[in-house]
Amino acid sequence: MCAACAGRGPSGTRIVIRDADTGRAFASLPAAEGTVFAIEFLHSVNKSPVRDTFCVQGAAFAALSTRFQAFGAGMQSDLAPGERLAWDGEALELSGFDRRFSELRFVLAPATDHVLYIEGRELSLKGLCGANAHIVIQVEGGN
Repeated sequence: MCAACAGRGPSGTRIVIRDADTGRAFASLPAAEGTVFAIEFLHSVNKSPVRDTFCVQGAAFAALSTRFQAFGAGMQSDLAPGERLAWDGEALELSGFDRRFSELRFVLAPATDHVLYIEGRELSLKGLCGANAHIVIQVEGGN
C-alpha cells in the first residue's frame, strides 16, 4: 500500500483496462485505495527498461516513481521542488512527485511489451490487448 493513500477513501475500486477507441474492457482488476502497481516497458530510443510506479488514490492514480537505466529522449532530467533522483547501483529512480492522473494511456507497440505488475501478478498488456492497441487505464467503482 502507498503510505500517502492507505486507509483513505472507498473500497471496492477496480483498475479497468479498456480499448481507448471502443471502450471495450480487456480487464478489470480489484485494487483497493492505496494499491501500488507498476507498468514497465522498453524505452524506444535508449532500449532499456523503464518502470513507472503508481498508487490508486480516489478516482485517480498518484505517480510514485520512475525507474530507468539511462537518460535519453523523453526521460526527465530536471527535478521539480520535492523530487529526488537517486542511483542504486543498477538504475536511476526519480521520486517525490506531486502528480495525479485520472487515466493512463498507452499504445502497445508490436516490437516490445508493456507489463503491468500488481498484487504479485505480472500481466502482459500486449498479450491481453494485442499489438498496436490503444488502451486507457482508469480507476472505476468504489464511489
